[in-house]
Amino acid sequence: MSRRATAAALAAAGCLLTLAACGEGTDPDPDDRNEVNAKFADPDGKKVGTVEIEEDDGATQISVRVSGLDAGYHGFHVHTTGRCEADSAAPDDPAKTGDFLSAGGHLNPDDSAHGEHLGDLPALLVNEDGTASLELTAPFTLDELRDADGSAVMIHAGRDNYANVPDRYAPEGPDEDTTKTGDAGDRIACAVIEAG
Repeated sequence: MSRRATAAALAAAGCLLTLAACGEGTDPDPDDRNEVNAKFADPDGKKVGTVEIEEDDGATQISVRVSGLDAGYHGFHVHTTGRCEADSAAPDDPAKTGDFLSAGGHLNPDDSAHGEHLGDLPALLVNEDGTASLELTAPFTLDELRDADGSAVMIHAGRDNYANVPDRYAPEGPDEDTTKTGDAGDRIACAVIEAG
């Protein structure tokens, strides 16, 4: 084979290898659909932590790391809409405004009572130094979080009573605020899970 033919053959082989490598890089990584990483921000937009959600063998694992929060127990939920806007209107009542209200209510496709919402998660315990970490297995899938309008992971100012109010304190049962929210109070940190 002549030098010119050899050079042309090598150039062609190099092009084929380059195309093959590029082709491999354009295929979506199937693992990307199995995990989400999002950042918590407070109403001023300051980043206060992260939430990682990963599906593995049919289980949804959540890992949370936050800092700069007040010590104590905080309500921790998934809300229905992937919007974390400070001083925003509630989707079901535009006259009601407040921090992160644009995220809607708790994820609750079965219209269950509070404490049994799909988005009701264990309380987040913040240490005296303002840090917290939590790892849990969640009752939902990533597809449920990444529906048409996404969802939001929310940290509240107060503890959540999961609407567990004994009759001796509320003979007629808990009020509507308690049965909807567990009295967890203001929304102090929010992370967007984008629509998929």
